[in-house]
Amino acid sequence: MNPPTHTTDALSAAGWRLRASPGYAGRFGPLWTLKEEAGWAYGVLATAEHLNPAGAVHGGVFASLLDHALSAIAWEALGRQPCVTVQLDTQFLQAAREGQFLEARGRVVQATGSLVFMHGTVWHAGQALCEGSAVLKRLR
Repeated sequence: MNPPTHTTDALSAAGWRLRASPGYAGRFGPLWTLKEEAGWAYGVLATAEHLNPAGAVHGGVFASLLDHALSAIAWEALGRQPCVTVQLDTQFLQAAREGQFLEARGRVVQATGSLVFMHGTVWHAGQALCEGSAVLKRLR
């Protein structure tokens, strides 16, 4: 087993904040957030609970983190208007291991009257692990 590459103390010192999230978002985390100049970043510190039988972080963790991040980024960009995901496409590029910190960032590609098109990436230590695009529907 590899030693952890991140600790909660190191994340806090770097400006990341642990967030208590209700519902499913609280189950795939715990979720960390970081306010950056360009917007918000979202993260999960991988633990043994995030691993698949092969010992790598389960792809569902990547997809959940990416979906949550893109939804929250869209919500903020639309003046805090809620959105729901109608499509999420993911490409898994590299495996992640226990102790690694997964960081998700994204951007609005285009927004129409009812839909928001997003793109995002999950990173660890500057390397892309998962990329994806999403279509979200604005809720009125």
